[in-house]
Amino acid sequence: MSDIGDWFSDFWAEYGYEVGATLAVIVAGIVVLMLIRGAVRRWLSRVQSKFVESDEHDERERGQRYVTITQVVRIVSMITVWLVVGLTVMAIWGLPLGPLVAVGATLGVGLGFGAQSFVADVIGGFFVLVEDQYRVGDVVRISDVSGQVEEITLRTTVLRDLDGNRHHVPNGHDSVVTNLTSEWTRVVIDTPVSYDTDLDQAMRVIEEEARALYGEEQWESSFLEEPVMLGVERLDGSSISIRLLLTTVGDDQWPIRRALLKRLKERLDAEGIEIPYQYINVIHAYAGSPPDESSAPASSSGGGVESV
Repeated sequence: MSDIGDWFSDFWAEYGYEVGATLAVIVAGIVVLMLIRGAVRRWLSRVQSKFVESDEHDERERGQRYVTITQVVRIVSMITVWLVVGLTVMAIWGLPLGPLVAVGATLGVGLGFGAQSFVADVIGGFFVLVEDQYRVGDVVRISDVSGQVEEITLRTTVLRDLDGNRHHVPNGHDSVVTNLTSEWTRVVIDTPVSYDTDLDQAMRVIEEEARALYGEEQWESSFLEEPVMLGVERLDGSSISIRLLLTTVGDDQWPIRRALLKRLKERLDAEGIEIPYQYINVIHAYAGSPPDESSAPASSSGGGVESV
C-alpha cells in the first residue's frame, strides 16, 4: 500500500496541476454546453409562442426561419466547445500542436478527395440556410421526395411525408428543390360539367361557393386574395372543365381545397348541374338468337346490354 501511496504522491506532485486543469476545462465545457442548451430551449420556447403560433403568416414564416437557424447554431456551438476543450487539454499537457496541425492538413487533403460528397452536402446546407430556400415546417419536394421539413442540418434535410415516413436527403444531392408552402400558394380548382350544362350558371354557382368560403370567419386569415373565376379551361371528351383560382397562405392550401370541393359537390347537386362520370356497358352473350327486346321479360337472363 505504501508503494501505491508513494506512486500516487509522486504522480500528483508531478502532474497534479495538469490533472486538475484538465478536469476544470472539461467541467467548464460541460457547464458551457448546459448554458447553451438552456438558452436555446428558452429561445425556442419564446419563438414558438410569439412567432410560430401567431395568426399572422409573416410572423409564422419568421418563426420557422428562427427555429431553423437556431438548430444549426446549437450544433455548431457544441462542436466548437468540444474542439476548444480538446485543444486546451492538449496545451495543458504540453502536447505539440504543430505536428497535429500537419497531420490534420494531410488528412484534410485525403478526406477532400474521399469525402467530396460530404463537403458538397455541408456547402449545400450552408447555402440552404443563407439563401433561405426553405425552413422547418415548410412542405417541399426535393427530387422525388415530398414532405414537411422536420429538421435542417448542414449535411442533411429531414422530411416527413404524408404516410409518416422519415426521409434524410443530403443537401448536396438535391438536383431540384420545390417549396410547396413558401409565403403563398395558388389553389387551382378544375370542375367538370356536362356538355348540356348552362355554362354561365355553372360558373356563377362555382364562384358563389368560392366567395362564400372566402367570407367565412374560419378561413379569413387563410386567403390572401379574393377568388378569381377564369372560366372554361378545357373541352374534354365527355365534360367541360371550368377553372377557378384561389390564392392562400402556403400551408392552408390543402384544407381549403377539401372544404371547397365538398361545398361544390353539394351545391352542384342542389342546382341540378351534372358532374360527368364514366359508366360501363356490359354486353351479355347469347347461345342462340337474342330474344325480342319488346316481348322479353325484364328479368330475362338470356342476354342483353346492361349499363353500370
